[in-house]
Amino acid sequence: MPMPRFDDIEVGDNLPALEHPPIDRLQLALYAGASGDHNPMHVDIDFVKKAGLDDVFAHGMLGMAWLGRLVTQWVPQTALRNLDARFLDIVPVHAEVTSRGRVARKFTEDGENRIEVEIENVDGEGKASISGRAVIALD
Repeated sequence: MPMPRFDDIEVGDNLPALEHPPIDRLQLALYAGASGDHNPMHVDIDFVKKAGLDDVFAHGMLGMAWLGRLVTQWVPQTALRNLDARFLDIVPVHAEVTSRGRVARKFTEDGENRIEVEIENVDGEGKASISGRAVIALD
């Protein structure tokens, strides 16, 4: 995919969405191993049930990584100036999540043309689990 150009981007434009396969226990176990985050809330159903929940849920930083991938599938990582997010809700096992973004603002800062993109992960019903923004420099 060619790098988008500042002059070709309009406020309201959507980034190409990133659809993820349903979250499964293997993915959560692999992420725990890769990230070093072995919190039992993400992998141990007996622990989770004792805490009063029905099942394990995804790591918040896994969702944040998906937002990073959403942006860097559209522009090179070197164009990214800022990425931040707020965690809004847990993402249960078996959930189907889509990462999406929309251009919210165009501006110039530090001698660069930049855009601000509102980003979020949503489930099949459109409920957001993470929302945030990315700032991207474009030619």
